Amino acid sequence: MSGEHGLIDEGAASFYVGRPGSTIRRWAAEGRITRHGSGRGKVRYDVFELNGAERDEYTNELIAPGAPPPLPMSEARAA
Repeated sequence: MSGEHGLIDEGAASFYVGRPGSTIRRWAAEGRITRHGSGRGKVRYDVFELNGAERDEYTNELIAPGAPPPLPMSEARAA
């Protein structure tokens, strides 16, 4: 971790929400979560923006993935 509280790498974010890394990257591209840093292996995500997966307390086996963060509000387009 880069010393900033709450920032985790893609692998940790993926495990936390129970979804693939490609989903984490897509959420960042859609503006659902904030991407901190740039470059391979240097990107971090704020764990407090993510919804944790439901996991078995003894085996850590995934029971249900975390809900996706909401899409950002967009301004209404004039027709």
